[in-house]
Amino acid sequence: MTAIKIDGRATAKKINAQSAEQTRKLTQKGVIPGLAVIMVGDDPASAIYVRNKERKAAKLQFNSVVKHLPADASQAEVIALVQRYNEDPQIHAILVQSPLPSHLDEEAVVMAIDPRKDVDGLHPENLGQLFAQVGEDFPVACTPKGIMTLLSQYQISLPGKRVVMVGRSRLVGKPLLALLNNANATVTLAHRHTTDLAELTRSADIVIVAVGQADLITREMIKPGAVVIDVGMNRDASGQLTGDVAKDVEDVAGYLTPVPGGVGPMTIATLMQQTIQLAAWQTGQVVD
Repeated sequence: MTAIKIDGRATAKKINAQSAEQTRKLTQKGVIPGLAVIMVGDDPASAIYVRNKERKAAKLQFNSVVKHLPADASQAEVIALVQRYNEDPQIHAILVQSPLPSHLDEEAVVMAIDPRKDVDGLHPENLGQLFAQVGEDFPVACTPKGIMTLLSQYQISLPGKRVVMVGRSRLVGKPLLALLNNANATVTLAHRHTTDLAELTRSADIVIVAVGQADLITREMIKPGAVVIDVGMNRDASGQLTGDVAKDVEDVAGYLTPVPGGVGPMTIATLMQQTIQLAAWQTGQVVD
């Protein structure tokens, strides 16, 4: 058995086409989706991500602003810039690229973002609404939201399914736990302190891994026919991009996201989709 490839690029292409049409309709109503990205320092991986986001935003004809601050920028400078975009009615979505330099308090920066413009869905107010299932018009972390879109696109049923989420970051693991739980899956959250990880993953219908450790999940850890979502992004000895899931897992899994080409394209597509949604919410428009 060879796993069915969950094609993130193809699904992202569909979302981007929808986003282009929604942007066109909003623009006709005088609303141009505005996205501000703040990057502090010169982290190479961050620079690539920011550049990709900038290109996609430009292609969709957003009001796209990218502000680079030097690595030694102060906490006050970063927060002042966030506040400037909070108060700018032409900016509907704010993203501060992680990681920040070690001297900065990333939590304080997240807290400074207006929750209505928090396109990454990291503000505690937005996370609280997600976990409590309260309200509708709030942003959700883009990678988890993109994963949920992929599962829906491939008609992978969630109610009653046993899911093991490996990784508990605020960016992926925790919001995805809430989304899956809200979709009536039975979710176990595992992490680096979890003992007998293989025993957990072998019992799962769906395994999602977001740790950043190459080949953490091997074929012996997967139940035949299980769905495996690999969020990991690592470089092997030859510099090739690889995930957290070993290649031989494709011989036992029923569905598998490749790296690259799986979850990655969905994150940026979902970021653009959510920027449009924030613009609509803030201006009283409806997008469909």
